[in-house]
Amino acid sequence: MRVDLLYIAECPNWEEARRLLRSALDSTEHQDVPIGVHLIDSEDSAGGREFAGSPTILVDGVDLFPSGGRTRSLACRVYATPGGFAGHPTHAQLEDALLSRSP
Repeated sequence: MRVDLLYIAECPNWEEARRLLRSALDSTEHQDVPIGVHLIDSEDSAGGREFAGSPTILVDGVDLFPSGGRTRSLACRVYATPGGFAGHPTHAQLEDALLSRSP
C-alpha cells in the first residue's frame, strides 16, 4: 500500500490530517506504511497529480475520498463529516476508508 498526502502550504488542515491519517493507519494494522507528504506549490504541480484540494489523501494513487474530480486550484478542501463540513476527515472516516481499501 502506498499512501500520499498532498497539501498546499497555506492550508491549515494538512498537519492534523497527517496526524489522524497516521493514527488510522496504525489502528488498521498498517503501522509499516509510510505517508508520503507532498507540497503542491503551483497549478502545474496540482495538474500533474490526483489533487482535489488540500489535503488530498491518496492510496495507491487513488483519492481515498473521491470528490468528483481533480483541480488545478491551490485551495483548501472541505470534507463532509458527521459533525458537519471540516477541513479533514475524522479518524473514524479514515479508518473506514482504509479498511475498505485493504485486501
